[in-house]
Amino acid sequence: MKKSYFSLAVLAILAVAAIVLYALYGATRLNNQDRFSVTGTGTVYAKADIAQLTVGLKTGVKATAAQATEESTQKMNDIIGELKKLDVETKDIQTTDYRLSPVYNWTQDRGQQLQGYEVSQNVTVKIRDLEKIGDIIAKTTEKGANQIGNINFTIDDEYELKNQARQLAIEKAKEKAEMIAKESGLKLGKIKNIYENSVTPMPMYDYSNAKLEMAVPAGMGEAIASPAIEAGQNQVKVEVTLMYEVK
Repeated sequence: MKKSYFSLAVLAILAVAAIVLYALYGATRLNNQDRFSVTGTGTVYAKADIAQLTVGLKTGVKATAAQATEESTQKMNDIIGELKKLDVETKDIQTTDYRLSPVYNWTQDRGQQLQGYEVSQNVTVKIRDLEKIGDIIAKTTEKGANQIGNINFTIDDEYELKNQARQLAIEKAKEKAEMIAKESGLKLGKIKNIYENSVTPMPMYDYSNAKLEMAVPAGMGEAIASPAIEAGQNQVKVEVTLMYEVK
């Protein structure tokens, strides 16, 4: 008898659970049916005010690791000293790569033989005065840099620009919703939700794959002409989705 009561109780609970789940499903379905969403994108343009540049050197092959390290240390210290003379602050100079590597040569007769060692070292430089980019490239090359590239332009503070882009995105989404409603016969109600999607556009002028390799003149004191580097404009983009109630 107790088993019968227990079985009936279980069946009753399952029936109630099924009814609740069905009601929730129906409510969600109804909720989705009377919603309409549109997406708008706002883009504003502004001149970049920060540049990042990789400045590095690669030594020739030296007989010992100590010799390769000594040469790279001396040259990199000179390069960093020159950067500071050009008003680049210590906080804006960061070592991003340092490699001491053996160099081998392989021949059919003698197989693999150690030729010596070389050092490759890079620093990433944040440049706040864009007028000095050309001078930084020229002066560091004079001091021994022979691998320069990966230049990238950014905007230091995008807060206000993002606000402008967001406002444009909302305006465009509203215009799109009104146009679609007019053409389709929908009647729009209140905006029930708003979502902002993260958009990271590439800069309009992308030098990220550029690499400048320059040979150091025989006379280290010889002046090198400063190359012209143009920052161009960056774009700040915000994408917004509005969800409307449909009457």
